[in-house]
Amino acid sequence: MAANLIGAHMPTAGGLHNAVRNGHAIGCTALQVFTSSPQQWKAKDVTDEAAVEFRQACLETGIGLHVVSHDSYLINLATPDDDLREKSKQGLIGEMSRCNKYGVPLVVSHMGAHMGQGTETGLQRVAEKTLEILSETPDDVTLLMETTAGQGTCLNSRFEELETLLGLCRGHKRLGVCLDTCHIFAAGYDIRTPETYEATMSEFSRLVGFDRLLAIHCNDSKNPLGSRKDRHEHLGAGEIGETAFKCLVNDIRLSDVPILVETPEAESCHATNVAKLLGWRVTS
Repeated sequence: MAANLIGAHMPTAGGLHNAVRNGHAIGCTALQVFTSSPQQWKAKDVTDEAAVEFRQACLETGIGLHVVSHDSYLINLATPDDDLREKSKQGLIGEMSRCNKYGVPLVVSHMGAHMGQGTETGLQRVAEKTLEILSETPDDVTLLMETTAGQGTCLNSRFEELETLLGLCRGHKRLGVCLDTCHIFAAGYDIRTPETYEATMSEFSRLVGFDRLLAIHCNDSKNPLGSRKDRHEHLGAGEIGETAFKCLVNDIRLSDVPILVETPEAESCHATNVAKLLGWRVTS
């Protein structure tokens, strides 16, 4: 069965409701948004009017609850700086609370970088704050740990690290994973052929489980396998190539997982990349 939920990270100029309607106009059946600036700590409160407009747009377009939020790039739950770690916790709590008001069920987070203290210590710090966050946020919002390219000291470039965090968080029901195709490729997971794609996905299934995979960022890579560089490219135009994405949108295990484009030049090129994914599906 081909993928049912395909979309993109949509710009939110004029309000989140515009992102929904503009996404629907280019063929999205799911989408991702920022509920606030990803480069700032401070965020505006969600007004009742904004929440109603957003929910109405989701209802009218049929996108419904198939919306994902991405948290601030400033958040680092692994930092050795106690003040920054607490600020990051509060920032993520704020993001999940805004999503509760909008009715957005999933929040994607990069989680953190250990800043030289080591992977084990970093994961422990992330787990501690994650459990606090999940205990202080609404039950209808799930937190997704995003895979990373392994740049610098960023955590979660390896599936084993996701497995460890799930274990440290005692398999919390509101903790899942967002897999980024560019990131895992840059981290060394080959998905360029049907065989390597299946080997990588089987490894993910063994260590993490598809029941935890609740969103996918669908991006080609400007840099080669194992480069540890997070540089997105248009689908089929980078080092990964078309085959991986054809496998992705025809993987029955992912038929109801939002597959979301985060490629460059959103205003002019998201429609093209979404159309590519829709065209690569085998529906008969």
